[in-house]
Amino acid sequence: MKIERSAGRAWADEAIRKITAENNRSADTHLYSVPLPEHWGVQLYLKDESTHRTGSLKHRLARSLFLFGLVNGWIREDTTIVEASSGSTAVSEAYFAQLLGLPFIAVMARTTSREKIDLIERFGGSCLLVDHASEVYATAEEVAATSGGHYMDQFTYAERATDWRGNNNIAESIFGQLGLEEHPIPDWIVVGAGTGGTSATIGRYLRYHSHPTRLLVVDPENSAFYPGWHGTASGTASGPATGLPSRIEGIGRPRMEPSFVPAVIDHMLQVPDAASVAAMRHLRTLAGLHAGPSTGTNLWGVWQLVAGMVAEGRKGSIVSLMCDGGERYAGNYYSAGWLASQGLDPAPYESVIKRFFHTGSWDGDAV
Repeated sequence: MKIERSAGRAWADEAIRKITAENNRSADTHLYSVPLPEHWGVQLYLKDESTHRTGSLKHRLARSLFLFGLVNGWIREDTTIVEASSGSTAVSEAYFAQLLGLPFIAVMARTTSREKIDLIERFGGSCLLVDHASEVYATAEEVAATSGGHYMDQFTYAERATDWRGNNNIAESIFGQLGLEEHPIPDWIVVGAGTGGTSATIGRYLRYHSHPTRLLVVDPENSAFYPGWHGTASGTASGPATGLPSRIEGIGRPRMEPSFVPAVIDHMLQVPDAASVAAMRHLRTLAGLHAGPSTGTNLWGVWQLVAGMVAEGRKGSIVSLMCDGGERYAGNYYSAGWLASQGLDPAPYESVIKRFFHTGSWDGDAV
């Protein structure tokens, strides 16, 4: 009996080929060595995810989510792709939707930067803006249902769409690039959490390969992730943690997302929003890297770990991520007027960083 492939299966096979071919054309992202005082004995590396075609760490996630949707039969020819996003994931998904010739709708908070909205539209997507970040989930579901489309739901599927064992995920890439360094097994990897998918992938990879590296997740003020993790780690959780919409685009959430896996995280730190801005700006002076605010959140945690290693006289390395480029935030986080309107004053935190680089010790808790 001869059974031929359906037209739908043939289209999905071709879609997977296109996405895989796009990945084959893409070089790995850079792992920069960031200059620190030599006598500290600590090396810092930043993996520059802004060099992806769509300009952020979320390019990896979008690729994985599209492949996940295709192999599960959720994405078909002419399927409208719908996503709830704070911006960067939607930019990347718009790119892959355009690659496959599919319509794309991003549901985002009205506060999303104009630069990100422009990028989504440049890749052929459209944006539906809601007044509050908490509205994006239900609105995206409704849009997908009424359009007969597919709600990608990054906040649920991020942790399961990526192969945490390897397959060129971000953790495997980091360890491959560190292979010839003085300290090829880092003491710490530092990331933030938006969906929780990156921290889940890295945390699982570290355990699967028995690396002694520990995972620090940094979280903006008022986000639900830190209290949720703390409650789980201490056994004091009495219910799902809640918070407020984050002022640091891309990370922090008002609720504990399904893709956030607290048990694979070794430690978490809450970071003041103004400190994220200060560290973001300092990076440009220190290393000539123009990054977004979530990179600053990472660095505020990094500097505390470096100070601890210096105090202990311990040599080693730390890795973190440059999640996206600063050009996406010219109208907000790099604007003095916008910062003032948000009540964000990075100056006291810039003084902390300056003292840290002068003395090697940390006094950030005094701000």
